[in-house]
Amino acid sequence: MKIRSVKFNFIMNMILTVSTLLFPLITFPYVSRVLLVEANGKLAFAASVMNYFTMAASLGLPTYGVRVCAKVREDKDKLSKTVQELLIINVIVTAVTFAVFVASIWIVPEFAEEKPLFLIYAVGMVLTSMGAAWFYSALEQYVYITVCSVAFKLLSVIMMFLWVKSPDDYIIYGAISMIAGSGSYVLNLINLRKFVSFKKKWTYNFRQHIKPIFIFFAMSAAISVYTNLDVVMLRFMKGNEEVGYYNAGIKVKTILVTVITSLGTVLLPRLSYYVQKEEKNAFYSMVGKAVNFVVLLGVPLMLYFMIYARESILFLAGEEYLKGAVIPMVILMPTVLLIGLSNITGIQVLTPQNQEKKVLYSILWGAAIDFLLNLVLIPRYSSSGAAFATLMAELVVLLVQCVYLRDILRRITEQVSIGKVLTAAVAACAAGMSLKMVLDLHVFLVLLISACLFFGLYGAALLILKERFAKEMLESIVLRRLRK
Repeated sequence: MKIRSVKFNFIMNMILTVSTLLFPLITFPYVSRVLLVEANGKLAFAASVMNYFTMAASLGLPTYGVRVCAKVREDKDKLSKTVQELLIINVIVTAVTFAVFVASIWIVPEFAEEKPLFLIYAVGMVLTSMGAAWFYSALEQYVYITVCSVAFKLLSVIMMFLWVKSPDDYIIYGAISMIAGSGSYVLNLINLRKFVSFKKKWTYNFRQHIKPIFIFFAMSAAISVYTNLDVVMLRFMKGNEEVGYYNAGIKVKTILVTVITSLGTVLLPRLSYYVQKEEKNAFYSMVGKAVNFVVLLGVPLMLYFMIYARESILFLAGEEYLKGAVIPMVILMPTVLLIGLSNITGIQVLTPQNQEKKVLYSILWGAAIDFLLNLVLIPRYSSSGAAFATLMAELVVLLVQCVYLRDILRRITEQVSIGKVLTAAVAACAAGMSLKMVLDLHVFLVLLISACLFFGLYGAALLILKERFAKEMLESIVLRRLRK
């Protein structure tokens, strides 16, 4: 079993992340015009409902499975036993969840009206929860994960253009969406035999998994509640228009967070492995590099999109959103950096060391702050109040995790070039704001020219200051070209 470098896995995960972002960008403009409002509403409602059932069926396995399998991946017997135990738990929970879902179709009239659509999405729920994606992440099989996911998404795009032609085809599109998101999980189950044995040679020990699985489930549930709480409360207090403004402001933030946290996805199995082998120096070295990466990338992204928030909203959403989306977007931008850092302190540092309870407590603190601030700020400040509540919630989550890590925080951050990053960022901001005052072109050209100047100057400043990560990247590129 070949374990590739973190750099290679990061590149594969970035390709996967980009494909995940591109799929809705390609499909949504088409289906919104073909299926029209009512059919799209049915699809959105069914998907939202099924997300909750999928979360229940998956329990806490998406994260716990990665950690526990990564720790025993070099021992095939232990790995096989662990996978069998987790799959048995998974089957039981998924069966119970599916039974509850089927019962709800007959009980809830809104579900019964769209029975075929809900049943199609239920197949996706079963495949997602039973697809053992956590196993392949634990073994760092990111080439396999990426190729399968991209292939099924491309197939789904072709099927959409061939078979979705009118509003009556919304059920067909629901099936295509299910294939795009869950189709690769069938291959996951088939290929499991290449890595583990399914012969029963051991006495199962389910008890060791139950407590951490439920803790991870509680974390997922808490995150789901507080990341959606602002939208729900905004809708009830201020109506759909403010939700529309807020969602426009949050689009850029969502994309940037996905990019920033991509590294963390590939680090969890490697860090869990280091903890199991008690390789503390390797553990802290990699965590330090991850923090430096997030700061190096997160600071300029945050500042650039704060400066060019108006132009970004104008380009992505249109002029009608300028009234209420720009200020929320500016307020939300620091969360890109905060979420990137808390993803490392929580998921990449505390979780591999079996301290997921502390991650849960930090999330609960964030959820409480988010709820209280939303309650106070939304009636007066609408979407801007919701954005500020989200910012404070993410700050609290990070601060609580830093308190838990106070004894090792200096060791984690000693590799971070904070002074050099801030100096380069100040120079880039000065150039970006100066350019903003003189450019009078189409918004796309403004964003293109300003981004080239801002990030070009930022990168050049880092090289002049001899920032280690930027220097290593440049040397790597130069050496690669010389070898060719």
